[in-house]
Amino acid sequence: MELNRREFVALPIALSGPAAALGALDAPSGAVPWHQRIRRVGQINMTEHDPVSLDVEQWANYWAGLKVDAVQISVTGILAFYPSKVPFHRHGKFLGDRDFFGECCSAAKKRGIRVLARMSPDLEWEEALAPHPEWFQRNAQGQPVAHTEEPKLYRTCMFTTYFTGHIPAIMREVNSRYDIDGIYTNGWPPLGRLPVCHCEQCKKLPPAGSIDYWDKFSARVLELWDLYDGIAKEKKAENLYFGNLGGAIRCTANMKTLGEKTYWFNCDNQGRGGLDTPIWGCALQGRVCNAVMKGKTSTNVTAAWSTGPVRWRNVSKSPEEAEMWMGETVASGMVPWYHFIGGENGLGEDRRWQKTGHTYFNWLARHERHFFNKSPIANLGVVMGQRTHLFYKPPSPGSVQQYIDGLYYALLEGRFLFDFVHEDDLSPETLKKYKALILPNTALLSDEQCRQLQAYADSGGSLLATFETSMYTERNQRRQNFGLAEVFGIQKAGDIIGTNGNAFYARIEQKHPILEGFTDTNWIPGSEFRLPVKPVSKPVLSVVPGYVAYPPELSYPTQPHTNEPAVVIRERGSSRRIYFPGDIERTMWRSGHTDLNRLLQNTVRWLLAGDAPVIVEGSGVIETFAWETDPGFAVHVLNYTNPAMHRGWIREFFPIGPQKVRMRLPAGHGISRVELLRAETDIPFRLANGSIEFTIPKVVDYEVAALS
Repeated sequence: MELNRREFVALPIALSGPAAALGALDAPSGAVPWHQRIRRVGQINMTEHDPVSLDVEQWANYWAGLKVDAVQISVTGILAFYPSKVPFHRHGKFLGDRDFFGECCSAAKKRGIRVLARMSPDLEWEEALAPHPEWFQRNAQGQPVAHTEEPKLYRTCMFTTYFTGHIPAIMREVNSRYDIDGIYTNGWPPLGRLPVCHCEQCKKLPPAGSIDYWDKFSARVLELWDLYDGIAKEKKAENLYFGNLGGAIRCTANMKTLGEKTYWFNCDNQGRGGLDTPIWGCALQGRVCNAVMKGKTSTNVTAAWSTGPVRWRNVSKSPEEAEMWMGETVASGMVPWYHFIGGENGLGEDRRWQKTGHTYFNWLARHERHFFNKSPIANLGVVMGQRTHLFYKPPSPGSVQQYIDGLYYALLEGRFLFDFVHEDDLSPETLKKYKALILPNTALLSDEQCRQLQAYADSGGSLLATFETSMYTERNQRRQNFGLAEVFGIQKAGDIIGTNGNAFYARIEQKHPILEGFTDTNWIPGSEFRLPVKPVSKPVLSVVPGYVAYPPELSYPTQPHTNEPAVVIRERGSSRRIYFPGDIERTMWRSGHTDLNRLLQNTVRWLLAGDAPVIVEGSGVIETFAWETDPGFAVHVLNYTNPAMHRGWIREFFPIGPQKVRMRLPAGHGISRVELLRAETDIPFRLANGSIEFTIPKVVDYEVAALS
């Protein structure tokens, strides 16, 4: 007999919040909570058929063999995996009287593995439409929004009682029956884009897609996060709730406020999903997490199944691609979460994924003490404009992500160590560690954020900005002039100019360090779009306006010289400031032009004035992270030198060179050992003048030099 939902929702909600996260969740008092020390997580996403096809003991033995700290077990996606009595919590057709979730939970607990109860509140069946029409998203015509026509599943609305009544009822039922350690919601918060709904509740909200709506959306996320975390703690004080996040800078909820509340940021970033997604997509996500979580737990889901524009959810991807994604996870400071779909015929008809996870996780377990990071080592910050990524409309086709991708690529090839810094975290306390900050077309900035950047520059910090940076307020209202006009000494002189064939050119007017390596030419590429600024004294580069590219007889400049600057450079004491009026980083990404890459790298080097805490010299395209760790320090080197770096999957690794490392050591830190964790061997090193030097002989896919 079904129980009334009131029996489930009547229980009191425990208090929760960030103060509990790192202080008093574990006994003895003051101990670090268990979820802040995990290093490996596993999951098989259960299918409806698994209660009759998955071998629970084999499943539990596999994850125990990987030495995982926790497993995620399906309570419900669209189906109950246990004999639920909550109304409209449909049982799978193969469940029968079996308590499949309970069996899996018990099997994991017997092996000392913590259990995370997976729920999925984003979809509901057609049978709930008539009795609960208020639960569902509606289109502009008032019709429920279908996810699939067959089976008949519909999207739920987070502003309704589905999220405050039905889902809490399931959570409390699971709490009452099972020894779980946490609750996780897949499919919520929504990934990729903000929801558009015309239900009765959403009609009372600001228009979908507006910043006013985003404010309400983010507030609702925090409200539900508190509700669910309180329910988790009704079971045990050390339990927690966390949700489905990711999307890098395009995360839908305000990451700054969410990062202050949550103690686990899980990134549903399972693999390369588009035709042109570069391999560093996972490492970029890790930088986002580090910016908002400040050392609290972040996990990234690596799918062993075939992610991409064409999917096979029950067949393995190449092991090299999965290994690189997990390597990026660990190098960037996140925790790997290994994932497959379904347990048909035991643990799946395709068993190739199992060896990949077993080998990688056991290597990680052998060396896990070196992966407890204290803080990243970098003196260059990249401002991540979440509002810009969500609301700014570029003047050309394509996403705002192209601005970040172009800059990211240039920083990798230049071998710079850098952090991301959230736009809402520009306090002196946060910025004091950075010699320079980069604002890659960070169009939306508030007056207060502009003031903070002004103060940073006035205190000696250096700045690089491009294109429409600060041309909009935080409410997406266009300014008459730059919010950072005084910082860079710039004045808007017209509207955005694109190309009518050839993009504009930059004429070299005088020597400067940012032009190092440009010889035998008077011109270098400009960018596809630019925002004209007023003339400045003694420009380094001036604009040669674009002109037709075809027919070739007409492809010559009608105006070969202007006084419009293609870059504005200022120095104020130790502060160096550069503004590019063009979308230089996006143009570099789209064109691949090496001149633009060189120009960006030269500019960053000049801003840093040769000050680099870690230098890695050698051949190949790499990404480097350096961390202060519990035992000492760690330098992570990811080898992206691969024909599949920009699209597709990695099929084989192309080892690179000797990599010579020089790292400046903080005063008072001695080093007695340098160990290569992937090669599992010690290497010689030299200490001199407050620095350590050593050479990594070879990097296949990923190497970690652990200094202790």
